[in-house]
Amino acid sequence: MIKLLVILLISLSYPSYADVVTIRADEWYPVNGRPGAEKPGYMIEIARKILIEHGHSLDYQTLPWRGSLKMVRKGRFDCVVGADNNDAPDFVFAKEPWGFIKPVFYIKKDNTWRYRGIDSLRNIRLGVIGDYAYTEELERYIARHKDTDKVQIVFANKALRQNIGKLMSGRLDVVIEYDIVMDAKLRELGHDQDIVSVGSVTDGQPLYIACSPNKANAGEYVRLFSEGFAKMRQNGELAAILQKYGLRDWQ
Repeated sequence: MIKLLVILLISLSYPSYADVVTIRADEWYPVNGRPGAEKPGYMIEIARKILIEHGHSLDYQTLPWRGSLKMVRKGRFDCVVGADNNDAPDFVFAKEPWGFIKPVFYIKKDNTWRYRGIDSLRNIRLGVIGDYAYTEELERYIARHKDTDKVQIVFANKALRQNIGKLMSGRLDVVIEYDIVMDAKLRELGHDQDIVSVGSVTDGQPLYIACSPNKANAGEYVRLFSEGFAKMRQNGELAAILQKYGLRDWQ
């Protein structure tokens, strides 16, 4: 009877400790990819492994980036992946970055244009993704020209695919995207020999998993993610996940 009572108490108390942690972001492979895929993105694999080790589970789905930030900020969902401090400065960020990338300009290989500062954008049609953080200078340029043909903004969940299609069809001259994301997408679409990079806006920036400022468990999740990530870096599990995506640790 005592043993049965102990088992019953454990079974009743366990669900209160086993959370379903919700992560939302737009598809941004290899950071995060298609939900349910064999390779759903390296940040998703890291998050899932850490959560499972602490008795939790992961609910990951894709939404446009604007919607992801909005819903997580409201507390509808728990966290986003692939964020930087400019995207959501009010969010609760993990201690260490989970990636390091840089925004790069891409053109069709027969184009002679090269990036030489903001002034070099004056006579080209630039494709960007809405609500992405690039740099302050570039974001000011986008804001000034967002209602003209000089800057074409896409907000859809498949925004990068659309921008690549517009670049290939001649409706855009230049697309800006983060290096590891663009390189993966070009390989997927078979355009890695047709489109080339021609200059970066910055030397790069860190990426994080970040959680809602309006969820009671946000601080606890971030603590688990921070401690778990450090452990995975030390024991080699991080390197193994990154290798699956053709990446190496940025440390």
